Amino acid sequence: MRKSLLICLLLSGCASPQTLPAAPEALHSSFLVLDTHLDVPVHFSRQGWSFADAHTLENDIVQVDIPRMAAGNLDGGFFSIYTAQGPLTDKGYAEARDFARGRSDEIDAMLSQNADKILPARTAADARRIDAAGKLIAFKSMENSYPLGNDLGLLQEFYKRGVRMAGPVHSSNNQFADSSGDTPKWNGLSPLGREWVKEMNRLGMVIDGSHASDTAFDQLVALSKTPLILSHTSPKAVSDLPRNLDDARIRTLAESGGAICVSTIFLAPMNLPPEKAELFGKLDYIGEMTPSEQAEYVQAWNALEKSEPLWAVDFEKYMAAVLHVIEVAGVDHTCFGGDWDGGGGFKGFADITALPKVTARLKQAGYSDTDIEKMWSGNILRILDAADAAREK
Repeated sequence: MRKSLLICLLLSGCASPQTLPAAPEALHSSFLVLDTHLDVPVHFSRQGWSFADAHTLENDIVQVDIPRMAAGNLDGGFFSIYTAQGPLTDKGYAEARDFARGRSDEIDAMLSQNADKILPARTAADARRIDAAGKLIAFKSMENSYPLGNDLGLLQEFYKRGVRMAGPVHSSNNQFADSSGDTPKWNGLSPLGREWVKEMNRLGMVIDGSHASDTAFDQLVALSKTPLILSHTSPKAVSDLPRNLDDARIRTLAESGGAICVSTIFLAPMNLPPEKAELFGKLDYIGEMTPSEQAEYVQAWNALEKSEPLWAVDFEKYMAAVLHVIEVAGVDHTCFGGDWDGGGGFKGFADITALPKVTARLKQAGYSDTDIEKMWSGNILRILDAADAAREK
């Protein structure tokens, strides 16, 4: 019995051996499926909320939970410790460090509460073992290394906490690198950023180039001794926005052994009128809201999403981006990172239950089962193995 069906049965009898899924879902469920950027930890501290419960987009804004991981056969991925960019000051660094530690603890608490269904992973071997046991897989990643301040020794602390992938920067320049969303300050990586690369390699952590400026990306590839992942990045050929990557750099990434995990974000300009921008900014603090305040927030966001969708994108444009990346990078250097619960998704591809649609379209486009599983997980595990092997040396 495939684990997605087993988990579904364990949860609430939502399927039975007599009600097998349709062909696309059955094919999709035969693969080990990982996503490299899950922002759902932003919800882990919410009062009265549980990752083990089934939620819908009609009554919540959450896109990932354990029942829907079963429904969409998302076997696991990287649960992100995201920290918003703040001032480059001792106070700013201290507050960010404490926040990141707290978010890491919240991920650990979720795993402890659901140890019968989802387990922490540190290596590719862990992921394979957990998958074979029929349970879900939880890696940790760090989106924005800003919480490290000027102390690279903190990377080792987060490594011990289970973080196995990290990016240097987010939407604004920081002490490590220029962001794709900001005016260049360092012309790529800062001197501290170059040391950050060395420490990442020494510890055996995968470097995530998403959000870095083009020049910073070039330097990350040149300096790193192990392949990079772009955990949630789209191609500029489909949407020419600064956050995305051009074909020449996608080829460079592939030639260096890395992989680009195609995202659902920035396939069009982000639509954030003032009222919606204000709500979007409050998402990081949803854990501080009472249940009634959460309900009001969800109602307000869903109403605005109907009248002012965040992305003017459909599934066809998303698949155009996926197929373009495969054409440029090859099946050995393509993966998936939807940015679920971090702004990702759109009508027709609104949460992880829609993932089998991607497998069906890849099959329709002529890709083999071996190719498809490489893209869903094989390439990610290969890069994890490479980073870990370099650490051991």
